[in-house]
Amino acid sequence: MLNTSAPSVAFRAPDVMVINMGEVAAKIRVMPESVDTNLDNLKEEIAKVIPEEAKIHGFSEEDIAFGLKALNVVVMIGDHEGGTEATEQAIEKVKGVESVSVVEVGRLI
Repeated sequence: MLNTSAPSVAFRAPDVMVINMGEVAAKIRVMPESVDTNLDNLKEEIAKVIPEEAKIHGFSEEDIAFGLKALNVVVMIGDHEGGTEATEQAIEKVKGVESVSVVEVGRLI
């Protein structure tokens, strides 16, 4: 007969437990509605709507085609369930934004 019972083991919790949630950097591509959309104004409007839990690390412009440029927004955000969703939804509501997509996410060490 096979004995499958595990020995009894007692665990003691530490007196102080500190859990630091990590941060991630997310690169979000924002496509403007047209080539005529002012990207500097778009940056300002995006900065106004970013949720409190996210911090803008920087912006960059990326040539797409025929004069159209995408705006890349790098945000730092806590590594938690839902991640960049609130930030994406906030950016999508900005006037002049056609689409929003997360291009890259990396954990900060």
